[in-house]
Amino acid sequence: MRDKARKLITPSARSDVPPFMVMDVMAAAARIEAAGDRVIHMEVGQPFAPAPASAIEAARRALDGRIAYTEALGLPSLRARIARHYAEQYAVAVDPARIVITTGSSAGFLFAFLSLFEPGERVGIANPGYPPYRHILTALGCEPVLIETGPQTRWAVTPETLLATHARTKLAGVLIASPANPTGTMMRPAALAALIGAAEEAGIRFISDEIYHGLDYAFAAETALRLSDHALVINSFSKYFCMTGWRIGWLVAPAPLVRPIERLQQNLSISVPHLSQIAAEAAFEGRAEMDAVKHGYEENRRILIEGLPGAGLDSFLPVDGAFYLYADIRKFSDDSFDFARRMLEQAHVAATPGVDFDPRDGRHFIRFCYAGSADDMRAAVQRIGAWLKRG
Repeated sequence: MRDKARKLITPSARSDVPPFMVMDVMAAAARIEAAGDRVIHMEVGQPFAPAPASAIEAARRALDGRIAYTEALGLPSLRARIARHYAEQYAVAVDPARIVITTGSSAGFLFAFLSLFEPGERVGIANPGYPPYRHILTALGCEPVLIETGPQTRWAVTPETLLATHARTKLAGVLIASPANPTGTMMRPAALAALIGAAEEAGIRFISDEIYHGLDYAFAAETALRLSDHALVINSFSKYFCMTGWRIGWLVAPAPLVRPIERLQQNLSISVPHLSQIAAEAAFEGRAEMDAVKHGYEENRRILIEGLPGAGLDSFLPVDGAFYLYADIRKFSDDSFDFARRMLEQAHVAATPGVDFDPRDGRHFIRFCYAGSADDMRAAVQRIGAWLKRG
């Protein structure tokens, strides 16, 4: 009887997704720190700074009252404040009724995929790209289709590569991030407009991941909301506003999708944590503080761009935005997982192997996150240089 019961408790096929490798690197770094050694953390895409003071103070005040369920779509005042944000930052009018508050961008992806695609449909994503795109789509029964990028297109999907992929294997949708993870590269507004136009002309639904907006250095990031009323946009308070652990984000959906997404939220999570929503609304008052944090990232970016070539890592992708540098390591190794493991164990610098982001060519790349302190960036350059020289 027990054997029969034991056989019933087997994982489903849909749960058989790869791990998000960066979390495994973080766990390995924690074990080294537990043994008494100091690790420089460049593995997780997480800001070093805390949430804006305005957000923290608003959350403290709210704790004196009742923290409860909210409407499934989110607090009306927060949705209205996000709409105002689009008017202020992009000069784009967005109806607050189209805005849905989510538990981080992760829930935004889940709701976007569930509301847009049927099981078995194919969704194009840039390669290299954020691993959970692939993993969430797979768990939902959809098929992620990798669209190769390279230096000839500045590591961006183009109308030509999108349509060529669509001709080979019919796509129901495409997901694009600018600034992108892991590359940090960005698309010019004209390039993004051309890509959205090509997708819609071909009948391909367009999802824009804009969670790194605000963290742009080469030029200003463009929102897909300016370019199409049919694109679905996902954003988050995690990156620019330094609120990763608050688990608060939003999506802007085409009007016909709002009610379906509302029903999904009602059933899957009821609502987003009330306290996080209160803090998020107040976070917009801390933009000056967050811009100062962004200037720190710019300094970190300079330290790495100028310092890593002298350390031996002299080939990396354009560092346009976000807080990532994607470096080519092929002159040292053809196994980025092993390279990252040895760098952590021997140099005590934690970074993420490219195979997490690119199952085809990621063995040649490593991703460094430069959201930490300037002192840590300088120390990382010194440690990496000394380690590579030792061979």
